[in-house]
Amino acid sequence: MRISRLFLAAALGLGAIGAQAQAGASAATPAASTAEYRLGAGDVIRIVVYQNPDLTLETRVSETGVVSFPLLGNVRIGGLGVSAAEKLIADGLKNGNFVKSPQVTLVLLQVKGNQASVLGQVNRPGRYPIETADMRMTDLLANAGGVASTGAEIMVLSGTRAGKPFRMEIDLPSVFGPSAEQGRPNDVLIQNGDVLWVDRAPLVYIYGEVQRPGPMRIERGMTVMQVLAAGGGLTQRGTERGIRVHRKSADGKVQVMQPGMDDGVKDGDVVYVKESLF
Repeated sequence: MRISRLFLAAALGLGAIGAQAQAGASAATPAASTAEYRLGAGDVIRIVVYQNPDLTLETRVSETGVVSFPLLGNVRIGGLGVSAAEKLIADGLKNGNFVKSPQVTLVLLQVKGNQASVLGQVNRPGRYPIETADMRMTDLLANAGGVASTGAEIMVLSGTRAGKPFRMEIDLPSVFGPSAEQGRPNDVLIQNGDVLWVDRAPLVYIYGEVQRPGPMRIERGMTVMQVLAAGGGLTQRGTERGIRVHRKSADGKVQVMQPGMDDGVKDGDVVYVKESLF
């Protein structure tokens, strides 16, 4: 009796472990699955029907999303995933009594139908294919080689969503900030026709009695003191009392200010260090 109880407990334990493993596997399956690429106008595809070489077709999806397939005529596959397009053609061959049990394979040779552009201060500007339905802004930016050394941290994504114009400013550092733990909500999905624009990084200009005059990139939260430090500091003839900031206002007029060392600088500011009179 004791041995029977032991066998029963062991069987129950194995059953519980199996159930947990099955539940874990089923829970992991949706997370691992990704959205399928949808065919678009201009895509070059090859369609193969197993054991029917005369039905092999290499063609381009038309502007209306249609391909002309042997025996079936025009088949609208634009907007469908690869699997759905394969099933559509297989069902047509089967329902038309052309092939008894068709096994259709569709191979995407060139992605032309779904593309997005990256312009501005990136290492490889141009148009890039959207090869997966879950392509995000960081994927598109990576295809373009990332932001160039002259690029800003703020970029603009424009396109259409639900038939309406869409524009979004994206702060690149925030994409990888603390909110990234919740799935990077600022890393938006890319859609066909989107344009990602990376502007020039903001600049401040420093001249006068400094060691290294010239333009320099404004880092986030940069102050007058940090600008002077980046310029190598003052010369022996320079004086902090002689620092002036020339800033253009909204109406185009230039304002001359005597800043504090902890005051921030803005894009286009000109920092001038006067010579000390004593």
